[in-house]
Amino acid sequence: MTSKAQRIKLFSFDTPQMRAFHMAWMAFFVCFFAWFACAPLMPIIKGQFHLTVEQIANINIAAVAITIAVRMVVGPMCDRFGPRKTHTGLLLLGAIPVFGVASAQSYEGFLFFRTLIGAIGASFVVTQYHTSVMFAPRVVGTANAATAGWGNAGGGVTQATMPLILAAIVMLGVDEAFGWRLALVVPGVLMVIVGLLYWRFTQDCPQGNYAELRAAGIEIEGGKKGGWDSFKLAAANYRVWLLFVTYGACFGVELFIHNVAAVYYVDTFQLSLKEAGIAAGSFGLLALFARALGGFVSDKVALRNSLNGRVTLLFVLMLGEGAGLIWFANADNVVMAIVAMLAFGLCVHMACGATYALVPFIDKRALGGVTGIIGAGGNVGAVAAGFLMKGVGSTQQTLVILGVLVTASALCAIALRFSASTNAEHALARAAA
Repeated sequence: MTSKAQRIKLFSFDTPQMRAFHMAWMAFFVCFFAWFACAPLMPIIKGQFHLTVEQIANINIAAVAITIAVRMVVGPMCDRFGPRKTHTGLLLLGAIPVFGVASAQSYEGFLFFRTLIGAIGASFVVTQYHTSVMFAPRVVGTANAATAGWGNAGGGVTQATMPLILAAIVMLGVDEAFGWRLALVVPGVLMVIVGLLYWRFTQDCPQGNYAELRAAGIEIEGGKKGGWDSFKLAAANYRVWLLFVTYGACFGVELFIHNVAAVYYVDTFQLSLKEAGIAAGSFGLLALFARALGGFVSDKVALRNSLNGRVTLLFVLMLGEGAGLIWFANADNVVMAIVAMLAFGLCVHMACGATYALVPFIDKRALGGVTGIIGAGGNVGAVAAGFLMKGVGSTQQTLVILGVLVTASALCAIALRFSASTNAEHALARAAA
């Protein structure tokens, strides 16, 4: 019987595990690309719809708010229906509001579709679920972090490329007022294509698809009952909520930066739209390696210090993120701001990877519920940051306050520490594998 992969054969597409690995990060990449495709175009959209600061804050909050609920639902859905059906459905249905936002004629219409687009952020949960059931404990942290990190890179790519796509459309003779709408069609088309490929090339777990396995009476790890049972088990575990907070403090900050970075560079340092897009995009592109690095280091630390080594790593990264945020907020020139952003961005992405390197070890009976609740924490953090900026009225002051809050949230990482017996069980399981 096919089992979980003990290695990541990066350039292979031959096994179910590696097909799931590559299709998972590609699916999350196009979802992330579509999720934040509007952000680098906001200086133009802002002028066309005559948006106020409060309306822009509402749009930023809407972009991540609905993802909280969808992530909590999608995790247990993976346990019930399998990641293949769940991810394919999310991609195909999620493309609809992406096309819809391109047709918006008012602030209200734009806000409505921007809210619905936030649902595709739940792609992250399916991505982490799929790699968690496909890879063994010795490499699962790296697998989770790599797929999430490469998917997150869609946020950086969209910051850098959407202004270029718009520029190319304008060069063809289309004015900016209509060009940004055509540009937003691109990520919607990509989602449809990848959704069809996901259905064609993946399966739910190493043994096959959940429906066929259940019909054959084969037990499924992490998806025995699914649905509400998975959610209840996860919700009763205090470690889930500690990671909910830490993920809100790292991924939530990442989402917040994706939403505000381009406008911040334009308003604070008077950069052009293209220059601001490149500067903001460099933050997202860190995900190409930094999140995977967080998972990789977590796996290596665990080989020496078991699960508590993973916990300590997360604590250190959260402290680094908080200090870096405060530095970024106080940078007085664009060069220093970019250097500071890259420094704290490295900690942000690595902390995200280190968080999900812990997820598979929280409760194997309810993997979908655990993955979904913790994933939702990231969006709760982003929404809270959005409301904070709305109340404070200054992006710079918001960044300083976030830096302090992130530093404080590092205490939740330390509180995760596992008992000696749990560490011993983990060591035995790793040795057996």
